[in-house]
Amino acid sequence: MKKLFTLLSIFALGFTSTANEALRWGQIGHRTTGHVAEQYLTEKAATEVERVLGNESLAEVSTWMDEVRSDDNYDFMSPWHYVTIPPGETYESVEKAEGGDIIWALEKVVRELKEGGLSAQQEEENLKVLVHLVGDLHQPLHVGNGDDRGGNDVRLQWFWSNSNLHRVWDSEMIDDKQLSYTELADYVNHPTDQQITEWQSTSVRDWAYESQDILPQVYDIPEDKELSYEYSFKNWDTVEQRLVKAGVRMAGLINEIYK
Repeated sequence: MKKLFTLLSIFALGFTSTANEALRWGQIGHRTTGHVAEQYLTEKAATEVERVLGNESLAEVSTWMDEVRSDDNYDFMSPWHYVTIPPGETYESVEKAEGGDIIWALEKVVRELKEGGLSAQQEEENLKVLVHLVGDLHQPLHVGNGDDRGGNDVRLQWFWSNSNLHRVWDSEMIDDKQLSYTELADYVNHPTDQQITEWQSTSVRDWAYESQDILPQVYDIPEDKELSYEYSFKNWDTVEQRLVKAGVRMAGLINEIYK
């Protein structure tokens, strides 16, 4: 009996650890984009963000959409984290997912925020959705090819531990740098004025097509599916660029909404 109790305890601890780890995936990346965005808000937009979010920063609320997955009242948001655009297709040509997708949801909350008239709670939630989904849309595997659930079904080894391709891009390349989100934001946040203007002049759908164009690079993995230093080295510049672009563009959207 004592041996059985010990085994059950070990199993429970292992399950809890895995569940908690899953809740942490992607947090540094999301908070980095939020922190970058805060540097590019106009004074008016920063005041409005403070009115809507109170003491919470864009970095703090950037993970809200992942956190409310545990609340059944927000199940309708589950398909909003991604979009499927097969190779050679465009968003306009594909069959739209029931319940919406990341492009539909982003365009929806931006439109509603611009129109105004929302309750305080709905305005807050819309802004939190915006912050999260801009980050998600810049992670290439949130624009899936329709074959492998955005790389989640591509099982592989990351530094000799079991993982999958989506997780590598969501968090593992970022986490391996061992930087806080503020450190990582400082590390990547050096766009020129010309880049800021150019990046903010594009649309939500343009950002999705950028992610789609990066997918061949993402899927360029060895046959043995063992990824480590070389894969990270080849792709880290892209990770940096997607993080800073997401932050700059997030600020552009918020500035436009609250101009």
